[in-house]
Amino acid sequence: MVLALLDAGEKVVVLDDLSTGFRVAVKHPAKLIVGDIGDAALVDDILGRYEIDAIAHFAAKIVVPESIGDPLRYYRDNATKARTLIDCAVRAKIKHFIFSSTAAVYGDPPVTPVDETVPLAPINPYGRSKLMAEWMLEDAAKAYDLKFAILRYFNVAGADPKGRLGQSTPQATHLIKVAVQAALGLRPALEIFGTDYPTRDGTCIRDYIQVSDLVAAHLMALAHLRRGGESLICNCGYGRGVSVFEVVDAVKKISGADFKVRISGRRPGDPASLVAATKRIKAVLGWTPEYDDLPTIVGQALEWERRLHNKSVTGAAGANSLACDAV
Repeated sequence: MVLALLDAGEKVVVLDDLSTGFRVAVKHPAKLIVGDIGDAALVDDILGRYEIDAIAHFAAKIVVPESIGDPLRYYRDNATKARTLIDCAVRAKIKHFIFSSTAAVYGDPPVTPVDETVPLAPINPYGRSKLMAEWMLEDAAKAYDLKFAILRYFNVAGADPKGRLGQSTPQATHLIKVAVQAALGLRPALEIFGTDYPTRDGTCIRDYIQVSDLVAAHLMALAHLRRGGESLICNCGYGRGVSVFEVVDAVKKISGADFKVRISGRRPGDPASLVAATKRIKAVLGWTPEYDDLPTIVGQALEWERRLHNKSVTGAAGANSLACDAV
């Protein structure tokens, strides 16, 4: 997102606690401030010191099993701190707010694909904490001069097509990243959680969206708000689902590596299938994806993982991350 904003000629200030991000991911001339979005005094100072007209809020804990084991941490980081950030935005008279939400707010939906009008019924603390933030934004927009775009991510994957950035968090849990690490021999095996779901091959089905396509949706949402558009909630996905086994097959084919796969039982909090209905985002924002192709996404992730591994082997500095808490 920072790269895309800079490419568009925007002035960018990033607030990040660097718990999962990296300094070198914030490219010049963007400014990095290391701190916490829950620090109201710091956020007030940033919003007062810089000419900021919009906030893009990416800061969150995102691991479903972890949220089940430590729910209060997730409510603090994803809901309470979001409330602080929204409060600061209102005080500073920020008019545009973009929020990274999640398909987890739908829970285990009764229909596929799932559109934005489906009743919200999250089944884990991660989804509930993000839904709380959605509700706060909606209520704040009714009471104050604030417009928002809530973008509900499905499964984000891939890397910057130019090779500048990719997912670098050491203990990442995203399937495609973990699978390419197994393909490169960086993990002894890939663990699959559950093969008895009511899906075509028994494994979970997800809608994988390439990260640059997702960022493009953010830029279009910002443009929509700036030209006077109404607040909106949109799914961000491609409208087609891929099973865990199908991802594994794609990674094996593209990498040429037949890595070990270990089957385990279901994890708590995992719905069987999450696939986006995309009519709204295309109609309202005019969004058209460029990278809707699983082999392309896997190839990007594989190449990025190779670069990370080569840097770690040679001792080169400069591991990058897509994860930023951006103001």
